[in-house]
Amino acid sequence: MGNCQLTINEEYSVELSDYLRILRQRGWIIVLTAVLTAAATFGYSRMQTEIYESQLNLLVRPARTDFGQTQAVVELLGSYEAWLNSSFRAQEVINSLELDLTADELLGDVAFASDNLQRKVTISVKNSSPAVASDIAIAWGNLLIQDQQFENDQNRQEDRITISFQDNPKPSLDSPKTTINTAAGAVFGALLGIIIIFALEWIESGVMRRTQDVERYLDIPVIGSIPGQ
Repeated sequence: MGNCQLTINEEYSVELSDYLRILRQRGWIIVLTAVLTAAATFGYSRMQTEIYESQLNLLVRPARTDFGQTQAVVELLGSYEAWLNSSFRAQEVINSLELDLTADELLGDVAFASDNLQRKVTISVKNSSPAVASDIAIAWGNLLIQDQQFENDQNRQEDRITISFQDNPKPSLDSPKTTINTAAGAVFGALLGIIIIFALEWIESGVMRRTQDVERYLDIPVIGSIPGQ
């Protein structure tokens, strides 16, 4: 039992020493591939056109806070979202801001969402210019406010619904995500380096260069060696 445990420990020690030897000899491959792929992804990200996203939140509030009116607002949120997501609204924004886009092209850069819990509608706009992205969001939001004001004029005061900006839109960089891309490139490069090392070790696994290799694979002691020239 003691001899068995000793053999296991010796094999573990040999494997660990092999791994350390591989890292010492070929660890530079991991570093090199990680640096190269990180540099490549960094350069690629820097070459991409920066796209900004601007979000505008529209709060929808009933004149009364009773259950019936509040429930009506919740049910209207989906209708507001559908009303906004229209080529007609897109064309109105294009005409207002004099944008050099078609309605379908503009719709492809805009997304709409509604939140029943907070009773709000969100307009998200992507553009290479943060200012233009915010202008489009504001113009689109104003269309909904104006339409609701028209509806309010037809209703009694207690049945009216108010829509207002929660805040001014704040554009932020949406892409490229240079830091994340560079880190992902470095991780991928490191994994690639490990694969290359294992491939090289597998190719050279049949070559015995050290006395330890002979003793391990042939299970016989080495009593002498010929010095290299």
